[in-house]
Amino acid sequence: MRLLRALTLLLFAVFGAPANAATATGSFQVQITIQATCILVSATNLNFGTNGVLSAVINQTSTINVQCTNTTPYNIGLDAGVNGGSVTTRQMKGGPTNQLINYSLFSNAGMTQNWGQTIGTDTVAATGNGAAQPFTVFGQVPAQTTPSPGLYTDTITVTVTY
Repeated sequence: MRLLRALTLLLFAVFGAPANAATATGSFQVQITIQATCILVSATNLNFGTNGVLSAVINQTSTINVQCTNTTPYNIGLDAGVNGGSVTTRQMKGGPTNQLINYSLFSNAGMTQNWGQTIGTDTVAATGNGAAQPFTVFGQVPAQTTPSPGLYTDTITVTVTY
């Protein structure tokens, strides 16, 4: 009996006494608040290519990608650029003597709707769907007096208002 008792004490010392298991539970919430937001995902350059005499109209396109939260209404505006006087008199500057080349930007393929920056007048309105949405910019260089050879550029700022 002493041996059994000593053996039992030895087992408890090595392996521990049997324990009664108990648990406690709780919970917590997980949440996120989505606010109305828009981002300009990308805008491709509008390149009219390499040309000689500007005796005929030159048309090209570029693409603006905007991503807004689902159901968020927004407007896309294009400014006058750094060389033009207004959104209807845009100009590229360049060549050896900083000459100008006139061009226009439109929101439709028929090139009848000037793309400017006045909401409700000449911007493009849309509603977000949560994914990137593409918009085509239609550019046109009209026939005009040809300036000196060289590279002519302008920079347009895209504004998304939501």
